[in-house]
Order: sequence, then structure tokens, then C-alpha cells
Amino acid sequence: QFQNEDYYCFILFIYLFLGKLVSTSCPFDITPPRVVVRFGDSLSANCTSLSNHTDGMGWESPFGGVDFTQGVSSLLFKIDSVPVWELEPMCYVNSRDGDQCVKSLPVTVYKMPDSVSLKNLRTVEEGRQFVIQCDVVNVAPARNLSVVWHKGNKILSSQTFEESSPSPVSKSSVITLTAHRDDDGAEIWCEAKLNLWPEEQGPPPVRSEAHNVNVLCDFHTEKMIGSKISLNCTAKGNPVPSYHWQFPNFTQVWYRSHDVNHPILTPSSKFPGVYICTASNSQGTATKYFIITKAPRKFLAVLCLFKSLFWDLRLILCKKLSHLSQEIKQSSQQ
Repeated sequence: QFQNEDYYCFILFIYLFLGKLVSTSCPFDITPPRVVVRFGDSLSANCTSLSNHTDGMGWESPFGGVDFTQGVSSLLFKIDSVPVWELEPMCYVNSRDGDQCVKSLPVTVYKMPDSVSLKNLRTVEEGRQFVIQCDVVNVAPARNLSVVWHKGNKILSSQTFEESSPSPVSKSSVITLTAHRDDDGAEIWCEAKLNLWPEEQGPPPVRSEAHNVNVLCDFHTEKMIGSKISLNCTAKGNPVPSYHWQFPNFTQVWYRSHDVNHPILTPSSKFPGVYICTASNSQGTATKYFIITKAPRKFLAVLCLFKSLFWDLRLILCKKLSHLSQEIKQSSQQ
């Protein structure tokens, strides 16, 4: 077996002195034309001559080389376990007229990363920029590596790398984002994939664990919903805000038994006045005012008026009847 330096010197010698490019004098094919193999897995390829004037053929390689074999038009190259990160075996074919043709088999040896993880995970304040780092450990070849950043169902960015070494290295990708209140609770993760195959044929990407973004923000109160006397002071913020209610003075005793730390209050229509809600967290405080007035009571007023008239008419009638009764009694006595 050749050492690597001896092997490449030998190949150079073939190209410069003995060999020549594949031509019509000794055409041949290598199947498959290129190989992608995981480090430690097996590799095989077949070299087939397309000429009827083939004298013999062989494979040159520091691993798995096959000596010149005479009288064959097809020759298998095989390695049970690929032991190196860089490999380019060559098939050579000798024709009966003395020509020799050489063709190399491109081989890419790969290794999926040991781990993909996120760093610099922390709570951030709304409006501030923050940086997250994705570490990809022991991947090869890094020149074919892509790190893709995701937030929910959206792809944020993708990064590739300039790397000449075919052996495993570790790489890091950094993304800078600006915290927004809508990002609170959003999932962010990164994934590492090797671009060596058609996308549907390669192994699945290795992804990090998802990080739930925690954004500290002040808050805004929502619109009041429900009936006219359902007071909604619900606020969205991080940390979750706490609530405090203030009531009209004459209702303070009545509301002592009520939950004044709840964002929604349904006061009785018996207690009109100004209701004040204060929502607060570590990022700020907001106040909302609700004014409750008595509903118009014209119908009740009319009923009261009718009731008053009824009693007045009844009294008048009763007096008239009493007076008439006395007159009748006096007339009968006469």
C-alpha cells in the first residue's frame, strides 16, 4: 500500500508520462460517477470499459486499490470501512495499442454533527437587540454545512462557511434580533444540514432544542367588552401585571368582600360613579377609568306618577262617596 504522498506522486507520474485523458481509444465509465459516504461506512464503485480493445484495468488508491487485471472490461473497487477524510481513487484502463486512460472517482466523506445547541439564552427587554449563538460540534466537511435559523414557522436566515479542511471541525453561527412584544413565547431554534445530496435524499438535519423567547415589556389594556357595566381592565405584558381597583367612596364597604385583584369587574347598577383600575408590572404602570351612571328611569317615573294620581283619585272618590252617603241618609230621615 502507498502512503498518501507516494500515491499522489504516482498519480502525477501517470498523468505526466504514461497517461492521457479518456479518449475514443479507450472510453470507460465509473458507476456511480461520484460517491458520498459516511466516515467508517463501506464504499464501492465499478469501472467499466466501453471498448473492444481493452487489454486490462486497475484501481489506484491508498486504500482498497486493485492491481492491474488483464483481460477484464469491468473491475470493482470496494472499501469495507472508509478510514480517511479525503479519498480520490482512480481507475486506469490499458488498451491493446498501448494507450492508457485514467479517470478519478470524486469521493466526499462526511460526518453529521455530534450536537447542535443554542447559547446566550436570556430574558430580554422589549425594543432591545439580543444575540443568540448556535454551536455545531464536529461536523465534516464544513464547507458543505448550512446553519438555518427558525422562529416558529418562519426561516430567519441561513449561513454557510468557508472551510478547506475535510476533517471534522466545530462551527458557530450568530443571529442578532430585536425583541418585540409579539415575540414573547415564540420558539427559536437552529438546525445544521450538509448540502451533499438532492435535498430529499440526504439525512435529516440535526436541530437544536427550541428556546422560548421571554420578552419583558410594558403593557396595553384591551377594549372593554360585554355589557355596559362589565369593566374589563385586562392587560398584556411580561411579567404578568397585577391589578388594583378603586371604587366610589360610598361603595368601599360593599366591595370589601370582592376580588379587587381581578382584571374584570361587574359592579352593581345600584352603585354608579367612577371606577379606577391600575395595572402594573416591573416595566411600568397604566391606569384606566370607568364611569358608571344611572340608567334613565322615565318609565319608573311615569309609574310613580300614575300611582300618585291613582291614590289622589281614590281619596277624592272616597270623599265624594262619603258625602253622597251622608246626604242620602239625611234625606231618608226627613
